[in-house]
Parts: sequence; C-alpha cells; structure tokens
Amino acid sequence: MKYSIRNKKNYTTSGTPRRKKMITIDPSLLQSQPEAQEPVSFEATLAFSDMPIDQLLKQNIQAKGYMYPTEIQQSAIPVLIEGADMIGIAATGTGKTGAFLIPFVEQLLHNKNGKGLVVVPTRELAQQVAEEFKALTKGMRFRSACFIGGTSVSRDISLAAAKNHLIIATPGRLIDLVNRKALNLNEIAVLILDEFDRMLDMGFINDVKTIVSLTSARRQTLLFSATINASQQTLVRQIVQNPVIINVSNGKGASSTVEQNVLEVAPDEDKMEVLFNLLSGDSFEKVMLFAETKRTVDKINKQLIRRGVRSDVIHGDKSQNYRTKAIKQFKTGHTRVLIATDVASRGIDVQDVTHVINYQLPQTMEAYIHRIGRTGRAGKKGIAYTFIN
Repeated sequence: MKYSIRNKKNYTTSGTPRRKKMITIDPSLLQSQPEAQEPVSFEATLAFSDMPIDQLLKQNIQAKGYMYPTEIQQSAIPVLIEGADMIGIAATGTGKTGAFLIPFVEQLLHNKNGKGLVVVPTRELAQQVAEEFKALTKGMRFRSACFIGGTSVSRDISLAAAKNHLIIATPGRLIDLVNRKALNLNEIAVLILDEFDRMLDMGFINDVKTIVSLTSARRQTLLFSATINASQQTLVRQIVQNPVIINVSNGKGASSTVEQNVLEVAPDEDKMEVLFNLLSGDSFEKVMLFAETKRTVDKINKQLIRRGVRSDVIHGDKSQNYRTKAIKQFKTGHTRVLIATDVASRGIDVQDVTHVINYQLPQTMEAYIHRIGRTGRAGKKGIAYTFIN
C-alpha cells in the first residue's frame, strides 16, 4: 500500500475537491491523542440516586443503565431544577440531552400543567430527544409530540391539538404549525434551544428569533451546544439574560477520547481502494463515513455495496422513513458503515461507533468536531481518520 497515516499534528491546510473555496483548520486544535495525552477524567461526586429528584424518575434513569451523571449533568441538573436560565457548553456525546430533560421532568412532577419546547436543528436529533423523554417519563403519563419535516402535516396538526407536556421540533415544521394556528407558543414555560449554534449555521436565525418572540411568556430559557461561536454572542444575549454558564468544554477542540489521524492519498492512488482496504481491518466494526455532497455519499455507498460491504446512506434527499430505518439498521448492526452528509454529524446517538472517516474534508472546524463526535462517546475511546488528497 502506498498511502500513509500521519499523526494529525502534521495537518496544515487543504480544500475539498469540489469547491474552490479554501478552508483552514487550526492545527493546534487537532493535537491531542489519548495515547499521547491522557484526558482528564471526570468522577461524579454523587449518584443519580443521591440527587434531589423523584423516586420514579430515579428508577427510569437506572433502567436506562445510568448510575452516575456526566460532568454537564452533575453541574446543570441542580441549577435547572431551581429554574435558572442557562447556557451549557459540552462536547458532543457527554449527556447534554439528559442534562436538560431530567430537570424538566422533575419540574413537571411538581407542576403537571407545565409545558416545554425543545428546538433542535435536525430531524434525527429531534427523534433522539423524543425517545429520551419517553424513557425518562415511563409510568408518569406525560405526553410529548415530535414535529419534524418529512412527516405528515395533517398528522402533526392532530398531535398538536392534544395536551402535550413537551414539544420537540425542528424550526421549519414548528413555524409551519404556528402559522397554521395549530400551535400556540404562548403556553410554553420552558424553552430549550439545543445545538443552537448549528441552527444558526444552518440558516435558521430568523426562525430562532421568531420562536423566541413567540415564547415571550416563558419563565426559563436554556441554550445547549457543543461549540462556541463568538459571532453569535449578541444574539445569545438577546435570547437569555444573566444565565448561569456551565462550560465543561472549551467549545473549540475535538473530543479528548478520540484518536485523530490524517490519511494521505497520493495522486496516483485509487481513493476508493484506499477506503476499502481501510474498512477491511478487523477493528472497523461500526463506522460512520462523511462526505460533503449527497451525490458523493450515494456513489461511495454503491461502490462499497459492490465490494460486499454492508453500508447505507443518510442525507437530505432521503425520506424520513428511509433515514429512520437506516439509523435503526446501523444501531442494530445490520449495517456496518453508515455514509452521511453533515446532516448526521449531530443528533445521531449510536452506541459504540468504532470509527469515523472523513472521506472529504469538512468545511469548518465545528463540522469536524461534530463529525468525529459520533465516536468516543460517554468516555469510550474512538478513532477518526481524515482523507487528504
């Protein structure tokens, strides 16, 4: 084999093959590897069973297999139970969803007329939050509704008419339901903007402003994200005033549990052959592979299938039913490689992803962070490779 795997510290600047725009990723942000620098581990000082939350909620948390909170959960839950506004910054895969859902459920148990809204940038993340809420509220008779694009609008209108304690939605479908007068956001007491920086990056800034203005009666506002973007600080200050800020990540670096490598492909090499040889390794058991365009994703999938690799795709041109099924097949191991555009770099919580492969270089550092964050989750070690032509 001609290709070589270099340590990421040698990475400088490159551009995606299909774009003229050059991109730069600061090399200093790609220099810590688990084997070279031992990450600082977090040890919880109390168990969920010691927290001031309802016994049934504790049982549901335990049923999910969680005994101790993550760092963001231990810091955020007690403060949020008290009703404080918050900005929470933590690396992907560190339990942000539980950090805001557990205190919200606790509040509901004391005020069953409460109503919350979680707004997220992607359909997959919305479904994940809805599943988490359902598990945490088992036996509590709380209702939730998940509103995302690619599903039946008439069905959503019917669901919106019910008494829902929590609404989880992507911005576009939420605004659509409001415009159809199916939803009244004046009833929202708790507003949670999850991955708010990504929502702005995806062009939802006007929708976010509209949602904030429509929830003016809220008593608590939460912003959660994995990265910090200085250009968004003005808007953040308009959304939430005097918040408690919990930062368990610098918001810029990649996860300390992910070993990162650059894989150089020489001009005379077949990039697909290099990829296939890489995937032939025994350790590549559950792989997420990212490319920049839907066309490239489909092309890679066809070539891998022809070579006998159990792979599938997820991108914006696929129906929601297809995307949901593809993720389920990947979670259960029926699919070994899930190939995606950046639509999947946030919101897909799949246990034990062994590797992330960037077949094409992402356009921003934030995109890189969230791609490789699909592995090395919950303190486990993961491995990422980035192809450089």
